[in-house]
Amino acid sequence: MRENLFDVIIIGGSYAGLSAAMSLGRSTRRTIVIDSGAPCNRQTPHSHNFLTQDGKTPAEISAAARKQVEAYPTVKFLNDLAIQGRRTGAGFEISTASGRILEGKKLILSTGIKDIMPDIKGFQECWGISVIHCPYCHGYEFRKRKTAVMTNGARAMHLASLVRNLTSDLTILTSGAPDFSSDDLEKLHRNGVRVIPDEVTEILHYNGQVRQVVFADGARAGFDAVYAGLAFRHHTDIHVSLGCALNEQGYIRIDNMHKTTIPGVFACGDSTSPLRSVANAVATGNFAGAVVNSELAQEKF
Repeated sequence: MRENLFDVIIIGGSYAGLSAAMSLGRSTRRTIVIDSGAPCNRQTPHSHNFLTQDGKTPAEISAAARKQVEAYPTVKFLNDLAIQGRRTGAGFEISTASGRILEGKKLILSTGIKDIMPDIKGFQECWGISVIHCPYCHGYEFRKRKTAVMTNGARAMHLASLVRNLTSDLTILTSGAPDFSSDDLEKLHRNGVRVIPDEVTEILHYNGQVRQVVFADGARAGFDAVYAGLAFRHHTDIHVSLGCALNEQGYIRIDNMHKTTIPGVFACGDSTSPLRSVANAVATGNFAGAVVNSELAQEKF
């Protein structure tokens, strides 16, 4: 068997990719995981809402997961960046940044996404620490604290309803004209949620812990946590080179079996869903790996 030929190539080796690799390793599938070692949550101090791992650092969880997956001899790892993919007669060919060419019968894309940071001084230094995206992942640690939601419209209303359950001291920062209906405004007023339309220009912090938000006119407001809804881009364009379609939200389109619009290409994790959590990534990767194994088995049986 050729050294560069695999049953499955997994692109992305964070939680979803590792989980898929474990499913495949336990089914003795010859698998390679390509990962460049730059997870989106590397700045986050602790991970939460994942049974048995609550409160551990993302790096601790990843290291333990990789060690367990490495115990399966048919799973290999490549520290590299997959940059292009194409269909071949026998499956797929993946090219990497270092010049490697790998062939696989099936592909699993677990490439994740990269948040697009706003042009606000101090924002990036706080991201994942006290400027956060998910009440389920981070909200309990900031319960009963002075909190802001930095977004507008329907996204702001959704986040506000979740965060209001955790704190009564809540403010929405819209950085522009508020985009709320009269019903929305009535709900916000009834729940004591303030709205500040002034543009946010800076976040003052200490080692990533928010202290104050600074507005364009120089005014300041103190907060302990800020929820922010960010735009994103994919870590790589490999799904584009393969022809995988995106859904209306910009995620890789999959069906309920994690199949993309290209036969033989599967996807899981953050690149397929707005539900960004370690637990969800592990669950989707586990299932995607099982589906790929089943498809391989049926093709050979």
